[in-house]
Amino acid sequence: MSDPRTVLVVNPQSQSGQLGRKWPDIVGLLRRELGPFEDLRTRGVGDATRLTREALQSGASCVVAVGGDGTISEVAGGFFTDGQSVARDASLGILPFGTGGDFRRTLAIPKNLSHAARIIRAGATRAIDVGKLEYTTRDGEKALRIFANIASFGISGLVDRLVNESPKRLGGRISFLTSTVRATLRYTNQRVHIVFDGDEATSVDMTINTVAVANGRYFGGGMFIAPDAELDDGYFDVVALGDLGIKDLVLQGRRLYRGTHLTMDKVSHCRAKMVYAEPAAPGDRVELDVDGETPGLLPATFTLLPRALSVIVPG
Repeated sequence: MSDPRTVLVVNPQSQSGQLGRKWPDIVGLLRRELGPFEDLRTRGVGDATRLTREALQSGASCVVAVGGDGTISEVAGGFFTDGQSVARDASLGILPFGTGGDFRRTLAIPKNLSHAARIIRAGATRAIDVGKLEYTTRDGEKALRIFANIASFGISGLVDRLVNESPKRLGGRISFLTSTVRATLRYTNQRVHIVFDGDEATSVDMTINTVAVANGRYFGGGMFIAPDAELDDGYFDVVALGDLGIKDLVLQGRRLYRGTHLTMDKVSHCRAKMVYAEPAAPGDRVELDVDGETPGLLPATFTLLPRALSVIVPG
């Protein structure tokens, strides 16, 4: 690498390929704002994690995710190997260009690329918690990944698949709203068993629409799912949307975007450092959603790693 200090990991497929088409123009703007950097392009799932890890191992002090929440999540994952930090002194930067934009909302990073680039150039950092997710692949194998924002299970996995199959031309919120409506018409609420902090005495069996294990506050294209979450408090905010039906979502769905849903009768909320979840009935397939991607299924264990990642934030 000619300049290992700043490396941009770019997902050209963000926003249905718009980032790739606009990149020749964007790169000039970023060079004016950031100075010298190397840009590496992803070609498929997992590339951002691999490219980030290779950049850090070769001396990069700042790796910048250019793309949406999935790209940011993959880049964050590249800062770790088997749940252990690769480069403690390195920082993650974010240049948002994607469908959802949920993680940047919690960090108050602007959508405008020039403004976001100036934040990276200023270099103020914050040590945040991350989640380590041990889950089950669709082939029944065990796998591990890191998430910076929110991992969830239930209808959210189906919503993600529908969003990722859509052209996304109408923007993040519209894409997620229309996909949520389609998913609600297809999805049947599922029964799950959840254990908090390894204490079976606190476990619950419940019928769920979605359970969000939240480090950040937003998911689903602007849904304010965990309004009390803090990125560096050492806890997940676990928000369970229980046996909600179409009528509940039509009449009270706006509350999920306003963050006023925690007092709803069918919503519960707690804080934990570790969450284990499995289908209540053997053989049921409960899908995961991790920062807008669908990597696999329950059973899964969500473990918080306190202040494990340095992120560049507004000063």
